[in-house]
Amino acid sequence: MRVFRGDASGGAFVDYRVDSEEGDVVLDVIHRIQATQANDLAVRWNCKAGKCGSCSAEVNGRPCLTCMTRMNTFEPGATITVSPLKTFPLIKDLVSDVSFNYEVAKKIPAFQAPPQPEGGYRIAQEDIDRGQEFRKCIECFLCQNVCHVIRDHPENKPSFFGPRIFVRLAELEMHPLDTADRTELIREASGIGYCNITKCCTEVCPEDIHITDNAIIPLKERVADRYYDPVRWLLRKIRGK
Repeated sequence: MRVFRGDASGGAFVDYRVDSEEGDVVLDVIHRIQATQANDLAVRWNCKAGKCGSCSAEVNGRPCLTCMTRMNTFEPGATITVSPLKTFPLIKDLVSDVSFNYEVAKKIPAFQAPPQPEGGYRIAQEDIDRGQEFRKCIECFLCQNVCHVIRDHPENKPSFFGPRIFVRLAELEMHPLDTADRTELIREASGIGYCNITKCCTEVCPEDIHITDNAIIPLKERVADRYYDPVRWLLRKIRGK
C-alpha cells in the first residue's frame, strides 16, 4: 500500500507491505497499517457501511469510499495508492478539510411549508419518490471533489456551490410543499452557469444519485424559464414586474 503521509506544509507517499485477508476493503488494510506500522496515521471514518461518507479518499487516483472498495478488485501483489481528496485543504495524511461544503450549505434558505390545512398536508407519491433520490446523499463530497469547476479552478469556490449543494437545492425546489423562492440564489450566488454537465459527479456518487440529469439540469431549466424565456420576459415587461 502506498499511502500519502503529510499535512498542509507538505508530505510524500510512504510504502507499507501488509497482508490482505479475504473480504477486506481498503479501509480494513488502512486500519491494519495504523495498528501495526503507523500508529499516527490519520484517517477519517465512522460507520464502515457506506452510509456516513466519512472515509472518502482517492484510491489509485479514483475518488471513492474506502469502506466500499474491495481489495479483491485489485491484482494480487499490485501496489495500491491511497491519497486524500485533492480538491480540499489537507489536514493530515488522509484527512481533508471539507468545511467549505458546510459553510456553503448555510447560505441556502431552509424548507418553508405553507400553513397546515385541515386534515393535514397531502403529497402525491410521485413527488415523494422524486425527492427521495436526493435525500439518499451521504455527504461523502466525492462529487465536489471531482467537479472540475472547483478541482481545477479553486478560485471559483467563493462563487460556485458545487454538485452536492445543487442536490440540496433540487430537493427543496422540487418539494411540493416548499414555498421559498430560491431561483435568484441559484442563478447568481450558486454559480450554476459554470457547470457544463460533464456528469463526472454522477459517475462517482456511491448512492447512484443522478446528480446531473435529475438535479442540475432541472435547476438550470428553472433559471432559464424565469430569466431568459422571451415570452415570460415580455409578460414581466407588460405587468411591470
